Amino acid sequence: MYAVTLDQPDDLDGWRDAARPLATAGVNPADIVWQVGKQPTDLFAGTTDPLPSGGKPFGVPRAFLDLAKSVVLHRDPERFALLYTLLLRQRTQAGAIADKADPLVRRLEHLAQEVRRDIHKMRAFLRFREVAEDDGTPRFVAWFEPDHHILRYNAKFFIDRFAAMRWSILTPELSIHWDGETLSEGPGAVKSDAPGGDPIEEMWKTYYASIFNPARVKIGAMLKEMPRKYWKNMPETALVPGLIAAAQARESGMIETARHEIGGNVAAAWAALRDEAAGCTRCPLYKPATQTVFGEGPVDAALMFVGEQPGDQEDLAGRPFVGPAGQVFDRALASAGIDRASVYVTNAVKHFKFEQRGPRRIHAKPGTGEIDACRWWVEQERLLVRPKVTVALGATAARSLLGRTVTIGKERGRPLELPGDGGTALITVHPSYLLRLSDRAMAEQETARFVADIEAARALLG
Repeated sequence: MYAVTLDQPDDLDGWRDAARPLATAGVNPADIVWQVGKQPTDLFAGTTDPLPSGGKPFGVPRAFLDLAKSVVLHRDPERFALLYTLLLRQRTQAGAIADKADPLVRRLEHLAQEVRRDIHKMRAFLRFREVAEDDGTPRFVAWFEPDHHILRYNAKFFIDRFAAMRWSILTPELSIHWDGETLSEGPGAVKSDAPGGDPIEEMWKTYYASIFNPARVKIGAMLKEMPRKYWKNMPETALVPGLIAAAQARESGMIETARHEIGGNVAAAWAALRDEAAGCTRCPLYKPATQTVFGEGPVDAALMFVGEQPGDQEDLAGRPFVGPAGQVFDRALASAGIDRASVYVTNAVKHFKFEQRGPRRIHAKPGTGEIDACRWWVEQERLLVRPKVTVALGATAARSLLGRTVTIGKERGRPLELPGDGGTALITVHPSYLLRLSDRAMAEQETARFVADIEAARALLG
């Protein structure tokens, strides 16, 4: 049994110095105990042997060294043993590290990825606060709670960025201090050792609030990139809940301002909204799609129809309901005595979601996240058009309008009050449903029901 004691949790050099002779001698990973300082990982290891010496030196690919540099910073107590196992395998299997399907390689890559993410979070979310030394010299102190052993690794980044400042970074396990020339280390600290705030923060919060754009905020993405655990160290995050809560009111205010400032010219406001939507990146669907397919129709229409999403032909044409389902929709409108030119037609999702099958693009149902991401555009369309009745064509449209999952069979044909402006909604099937019916008699029956639903919507106009 071999016991290897490393000086620090991130002691890469110590691990390399021990792993090289052990691997040269072909020592089994199960016969090695890796420990840090006086904290052994195996209390029952018993007597230990001295490290083997001699043997022919060997090299490892650069990719292995890069991986090891990140993995040793992880908190996983098995990290050193896992790296050694891969090192031993690399000696006998050239290119072992390149086998991304190997469970060991995948696990180590995952550890490295978590470390890299933690390094980025520290660089992005650490905030210095100014204090005065005993001699009056300013020093900037920051508190941070890393998930892994990244403080020493990140020191160079902060030295390069704040070389002229005197600063300290405090963490629960270790502290580092820079005096403008020399970096020193100290013991871990507690949060109360760091200052709570300074006058500069008030200036920063004012600036942050002024640049916060409610139309651009993506709460899910924001929380993914900036988890709440970091908020307590960042002065601007104290403003975020209030800014998000007020976002809807500010969005509505933007539209209302546009209505009044352009002398009631709603058409111009709608055109500006359409142009803004053309560059929408709220969800990943914009990447494979040809273009945004915005709504069309009179901006003072009393009746609005909301579908699911553009299809293949709509994606190419840039207009809603021009494909096969659109033709069914047009015929139903005509049967109900409604001129399509008199209604506003749009979709809950503005980009075509599809699966590529050879040369064909097959429709794929939008997910909840995609519906919610695009809901803002539909709400702004309704705010501008102000229809008396809005017809949801299918479950996706109903989910967008009502903000909840709806069963068409249960809610179909029943007037519902829309949240927000108190408008009326009516739910029916999407015309593509009628295209999928193979039984002719059933297709005729369901088409008649669809026309009846549209007639009911027309009757609600009064």
